[in-house]
Amino acid sequence: MKGQEKQKLWGGRFTSATSSLVEDFTQSLDFDRFLALHDLEGSRAHARMLAHAGIISEDELQQILSGLDRIENELEQDEFTWDPGLEDVHMNIEKRLTDLIGAPGQKLHTGRSRNDQVALDFRLYTAAALQEWQQVLKELIQALTRQAQAHRDTLIPGYTHLQPAQPVCLAQHLLAYARMFMRDHERIEDALPRVKVSPLGAAALAGTTYPLQPEQVAEHVGFEYVFKNSMDAVSDRDFVLEGLFIASMIMMHLSRLGEEIILWSNPGFGFIILPDAYSTGSSIMPQKKNPDVAELVRGKTGGVYGRLMALLTTMKALPLTYNRDMQEDKEPFIEAHRSVSSSLRVMAGMIAQTEFDRERMFGALKDGYLNATELADYLVARGMPFRQAHHITGRLVAFAEEKGLGLEDIDLDTFRSFSEIVDSDVYHVLDYQQAVKRRVTPGGTGPDSVDEQIRDIKGWMDRKNGGSV
Repeated sequence: MKGQEKQKLWGGRFTSATSSLVEDFTQSLDFDRFLALHDLEGSRAHARMLAHAGIISEDELQQILSGLDRIENELEQDEFTWDPGLEDVHMNIEKRLTDLIGAPGQKLHTGRSRNDQVALDFRLYTAAALQEWQQVLKELIQALTRQAQAHRDTLIPGYTHLQPAQPVCLAQHLLAYARMFMRDHERIEDALPRVKVSPLGAAALAGTTYPLQPEQVAEHVGFEYVFKNSMDAVSDRDFVLEGLFIASMIMMHLSRLGEEIILWSNPGFGFIILPDAYSTGSSIMPQKKNPDVAELVRGKTGGVYGRLMALLTTMKALPLTYNRDMQEDKEPFIEAHRSVSSSLRVMAGMIAQTEFDRERMFGALKDGYLNATELADYLVARGMPFRQAHHITGRLVAFAEEKGLGLEDIDLDTFRSFSEIVDSDVYHVLDYQQAVKRRVTPGGTGPDSVDEQIRDIKGWMDRKNGGSV
């Protein structure tokens, strides 16, 4: 048993083997193997810094770098052998490096703890995930904006309380979602400087006696900042929580868009025709075309919320500094990353290929009397107090409902029986296209505003790495 325990890289003070139950319970390879390439990146940076400080020789550095390159090739070729008995990704890579190059491999961990090592690896992984979300967010924003451009003149009911409210152009509706996802992109931009902070050099918690230069490691891995407090460096998981909060916001916005797609694809609305490539059928009902993609996005949202709450709960009572509870930080974020990145991709693809039924949307305008506000405003413009205009318009809507008419179908004599100030120009006001065009305030649904919104998003896309819409 004693000989077996010596295989542990930390096993010097132990005299008996770890229980197999404990080894299985404490190993984290199921999730932290996703950090392997980032662990290699951090190890290369650490090795270069050790050589620069004179702690290892240039020859040892080259051997270490060569060994790490071989391990990366094994990982990419799926030829790396993982040993759960070595607990985690860090020990597996260090053991393999030592097997490959001998004694120099044992020097790589000089001045470093798994505490600051895993913090760096996870920051690299989180930063890469956030930047991936940014890229796919741009693709979704682009798809929404292109559809908006194509539907500047397409009218659709705008809703409050899920009841028909006022006519808007479809472009305005789609651009509202584009704005949501632009804010998500900007949240990531704001968070990245707090994620890209190198903790390497903090060691276990107190720093180290070796003459390390943390700024060099940060520069090698592309981070602008280094830790300011060694105890905070190894115990901070705010960057993961912030990432999970952003993930939750993205999924909430996706879920809202998914809910609209689910409603609009229902024949009761019939506003959209889902692309076959993003729909499924029924095993028993041959007529069905189900919006499963949108439903799954909606369903995955709860899982992402739960992962944020899980990690908040894990962190809420931890004393400084590192505690093994923090091993549980990776699974929530890795799973959230899967949900966010896949949901963004499928939603971008589905939006790009969705077709809109202009006639059904226009028909819904008449069914919902969405020009009623125009009539009330018309009466006000002719001198009637708003509350009186509101009341008379309500009576006219009730009359039109009883007769099966739209407001625009009521004859002038009938209008004048409700109010003598109504004249023939009322029909111009009740025209749905005119109702939209009369919305001239910035940010509104009027054509000039919509064109300006599209130009603004195009400019935003151009500033974000030259993306064009």
